[in-house]
Amino acid sequence: MNPTDDYFYLGRITKVHGNNGEITAYLDVDNPLEYASLDMAFLSINNALIPYFIESIKILNNKAFIAFEGIDDMEKASDLVKTELYLPLTLLPKLTGNKFYYHEVEGFTIVDKQFGEIGTLKEILDYPNQSVMQVFHNDKEVLIPVNDDIITKVDRESKTIFVNAPEGLIGIYLNA
Repeated sequence: MNPTDDYFYLGRITKVHGNNGEITAYLDVDNPLEYASLDMAFLSINNALIPYFIESIKILNNKAFIAFEGIDDMEKASDLVKTELYLPLTLLPKLTGNKFYYHEVEGFTIVDKQFGEIGTLKEILDYPNQSVMQVFHNDKEVLIPVNDDIITKVDRESKTIFVNAPEGLIGIYLNA
């Protein structure tokens, strides 16, 4: 089991900020200001997530200037540079409508407007230019782009994602 399974990647410490042990971190999130009141973060050290309490945090764009408890000089702070920051999944802001986190929809049923039920979403593959839903229909892989024009409805209650796949897309995979 991966120690980060119940956590999400928040960002990475990029450098020391000042002489008092403060650090600068790049936050790899859509809305960094949602994390302006954090009181703790988990740092990935030697493949373990270690909790660090936050004395102060200031956010400017995607940068956070953080003072951790017990880190009070440049030397201690420099040991943390390039360390990744994580938070528990429970702290992710809730998404509604057709927006979703990739981890939350694994196992959902995918239903296409023309084809009908395709199968169960195994995982979302995150490629550089396009993320795709990996679905298996009778042991054949079907890849459907994660795209606002294709995903018509996300029903969290029934664990179903309704899509309108481009004409012929599903057939390419199933008739191969």
